[in-house]
Amino acid sequence: MATYSYTAVDKAGKQSKGSIEADTLEKARSLIKNDGLVPVELKEQGLLDKDIDLAIFKKKVKIRDLSIFCRQFVSMHRAGVTILESLRMLVEQTENDTLREAAQEAYLGVQKGEPLAQSMAKSPKVFPKLLIHMVTAGEASGSLDIAFERMAEQFEKSAKLQSLIKKAMVYPIVIAVVAVVVVIVMLTYVVPNFMGMFADMDIDMPAITLAVVAASEFMQRRWYIVVAVLLAVVGFVVWFKKQPVGEALFAKAAIKLPLFGTLTTKSSAAKLARTLSTMLAAGIPMPEAVEITAGTINNLFYREALQEARNDVMQGIPLSQPLEKCGLFPPMVYHMTRIGEETGNVEEMLDKLADYYEEEVEVATQSLMAALEPMMIIIMAAVCGVIIGAVMAPMAAMYEGLENL
Repeated sequence: MATYSYTAVDKAGKQSKGSIEADTLEKARSLIKNDGLVPVELKEQGLLDKDIDLAIFKKKVKIRDLSIFCRQFVSMHRAGVTILESLRMLVEQTENDTLREAAQEAYLGVQKGEPLAQSMAKSPKVFPKLLIHMVTAGEASGSLDIAFERMAEQFEKSAKLQSLIKKAMVYPIVIAVVAVVVVIVMLTYVVPNFMGMFADMDIDMPAITLAVVAASEFMQRRWYIVVAVLLAVVGFVVWFKKQPVGEALFAKAAIKLPLFGTLTTKSSAAKLARTLSTMLAAGIPMPEAVEITAGTINNLFYREALQEARNDVMQGIPLSQPLEKCGLFPPMVYHMTRIGEETGNVEEMLDKLADYYEEEVEVATQSLMAALEPMMIIIMAAVCGVIIGAVMAPMAAMYEGLENL
């Protein structure tokens, strides 16, 4: 995905500059127009003129931060506090610096007479499109407090779902890092100390011992090569994952891998149902709601399936049909959606579907953790066992030689 610099003007003729990420130049132009701007100049950023993103030095805005922000806004608005005064109070009491700056910008926009949604849209890296669309719908229908309340619930449930998935993913990574550290310590300190005992003895070392000793000597003398290789591998994986081929490969692996595939499917179904239900409840048309929902899905194949479903819905095809045709979602997803379409209660069916799959994600996460824990322990035991066996083998050979004397 490339980064494009642009100069654009709004309906009032005010000029603004910025950058946007998109797959193609036309897609970038379309995204700018969707924000109510007319692009005057648009070009892809090169390596030398690429924007320096100072946001990396700022505290990241978490989903829970947005949930608290929405909850506080609802409380103030229902207490009779004006939108402008509510934003001013939120600026004062928001602890996250990045969120506070975005709230300040929204406050200044509303102070100038701009709609709240338009003011919040100026901080796209803080306020997601999902929230902007909900606020737009809330302003149009006069139910801004309901829009923020629904988004607070959406963020809370998304945060819980995200936490469960991260918990499942972090555990094997931590165990793998610990295993690498243990191996390095054993090869660098433990093995040399033991091997020094046999240096002056005329003992034929087993092949496994010679291999471990060679690895130990390499670690001591050429450790920087090992570090460089590890950093290069991590860097390559991070870079490759961002490429179209790499993204597709990782997305396919997330679906096909045992244990992980079930979690990916159920979490995508839960996010689809919850987000789409929230959008429809705000009165957003189905095609637009499906498009917004697609942008919230992390897995490439599920995201593309929803984008294709959006095109089908635009042609008057019920959503349940493309969901069934893509073959990615469980039968319950498109069956419940079809029932909602036939009865006119799509929003209600999606709510029930979201509740069900959010519970399923929790169960799937617990099952994954239960399977990974013994598996990772066995792998660590096997690695450490090989090294310990290599150290003990010469001692066994020495004792056997003493018994034969």
